[in-house]
Amino acid sequence: MRITEIIKSNKPSLSFEVFPPKTSDKFDTVQEAVEKIAVLKPSFMSVTYGAGGGTSEYTLSIAKNIQEKHGVTALAHLTCVNSTKEEVRARLEMLKSSGIENILALRGDITPENQNREKWDYHYANELVEEIKGLYDFCIGGACYPECHPESEHQKEDILNLKRKIDAGCEFLTTQMFFDNNVLYNYLYKIREAGITVPIIAGIMPVTNAKQIKRSCELSNCTLPQRFKAILDRYGDNPEAMKQAGIAYATEQIIDLYANGINAVHVYSMNKPDVAEKIQANISEIIK
Repeated sequence: MRITEIIKSNKPSLSFEVFPPKTSDKFDTVQEAVEKIAVLKPSFMSVTYGAGGGTSEYTLSIAKNIQEKHGVTALAHLTCVNSTKEEVRARLEMLKSSGIENILALRGDITPENQNREKWDYHYANELVEEIKGLYDFCIGGACYPECHPESEHQKEDILNLKRKIDAGCEFLTTQMFFDNNVLYNYLYKIREAGITVPIIAGIMPVTNAKQIKRSCELSNCTLPQRFKAILDRYGDNPEAMKQAGIAYATEQIIDLYANGINAVHVYSMNKPDVAEKIQANISEIIK
């Protein structure tokens, strides 16, 4: 099923992101965690993809298994940084032949290994969206940054770039994580004013490890409200307490989003089935 069909109703949807292993020796462990999340029967599951296709083989295998074995719609990430057009087209053909209908089209992170932009066939995500749209009938999604893309000088520029992605054929957007729902509400007002009317899926990160959140915030360009900083200060050195507090905070965010008409929520599960299960249980009556 196409993601746009899943999220178009007024019924709240809850989905989870998982990521493939970086090396083959971790595949079985990751696959087991992913299957435990799939058993929860979320609205859909997205599977990430390393820059330059480093984990592409595992992404496809996991996405295909989610759909065929568990009947859960898969959203396969596809990045284009440091990839040739031939590589991207071959990847698209593999996704199509595997029965994948949905793609999250991303530029991908710039790393020390792929900084030579002169060698890139694609420089921006809108170019990847155009490529996909011109070849196949995938349901194409993209990413957006409620607190501005780290490489944009200001939010107006970022929203203009986002509009180019929509005009290229992007059908829905998933936000980077944020910890203050008012940030999202203000952002939605701005992008709607700019003529961006596609569905928005709110990305929520349950923080269960205080040490990892700083790096995650740097990559996604998000800030931590004082209320959340207090939680990190109080419980950051107690792993179990931090997990419980992080799940509670994420649950509160999700309930507020649903109450304010944001019906599609995507949880960055970090391959943790227990976290996904507890969040789903916390809102079980809400998403009935």
